[in-house]
Amino acid sequence: MKKLLIICGSTATGKTNLALKLSKIFSGQIISADSRQVYKGMDIGTGKDLPQKAKQYKDGHYLIKKIKVWGYDLVKPNQDFSVAHFINFAIPRIKKIWTARELPILVGGTGLYLQALTKPLNTIAIPANQVLRQQLSKLNVLSLQKKLKKLDFDKYQKMNHSDQHNPRRLIRAIEINLKGPTLKVKKTKRLNLAESDQFWVGLTANKKNLDNRVEKRVLDRISANSKAEVESLIKAGYSWNLPSMSAMGYKQWQPYFKKNINIDKVIKSWTTAEKQYLRRQITWFHKKPYIKWFNINSHNYPQIVVTQLKSWYTK
Repeated sequence: MKKLLIICGSTATGKTNLALKLSKIFSGQIISADSRQVYKGMDIGTGKDLPQKAKQYKDGHYLIKKIKVWGYDLVKPNQDFSVAHFINFAIPRIKKIWTARELPILVGGTGLYLQALTKPLNTIAIPANQVLRQQLSKLNVLSLQKKLKKLDFDKYQKMNHSDQHNPRRLIRAIEINLKGPTLKVKKTKRLNLAESDQFWVGLTANKKNLDNRVEKRVLDRISANSKAEVESLIKAGYSWNLPSMSAMGYKQWQPYFKKNINIDKVIKSWTTAEKQYLRRQITWFHKKPYIKWFNINSHNYPQIVVTQLKSWYTK
């Protein structure tokens, strides 16, 4: 049975660094499963951690510490990118990695991407309805909630509190309910990854440590000139209302550039948003019983991961 390694968990836990170490040991290639890192020109805010003057090869991969990394810079910030698009990208890549007799390592905190790949969803092939989205975007959260309740009350009840108050999630739920022409997923790209031999590595730490890591990471990205990156995107004509520009590390700059707040308030807003996202990730991932959790503060935790993986990989 084909092996598939998944490294998941909340933001700021060092998932990519661990993946790079494991790739060298197990002859692996990394596939980023991060819904923000797919955008070109959005490097600092999304935490791609690319080497200086990193080169993207013709087939789309980057080399980081001599390891192939896929899934960065797939589309421009004004282009659509859905779960279905991610699957159409990732599955052929996984097949090629297997053909090369190497280990595909999925890395990321976008739980929906990971779940859609390994436990296929029935709704991923329903495309975005831009006309409907434009109409619904004019409604407030309360109106969207009422509309979804009327269409599918059970679906609304099953959403967590965060999603019930997230306009984008509500609009997507309404969109799925109303459906539309199905987005085709090429037959050659269909592959039941649920039948692969998967090992899920979850990275975690105590709340205080994670909060400290988030605070440091935001400051590091400010120091790396996140401001200039956002400014270049604005000058390139990318609108604040694009889904890409609503990502953390980008939308927090909007009031700054409109001269409503200073940079200290940007940092505070960004840090708060990252911590809130972290909590949502923890809630989502900890509901999955198949994830094996490792505390990043444990002594020599990477070696503990390696030991367990060797047993799994050689079966």
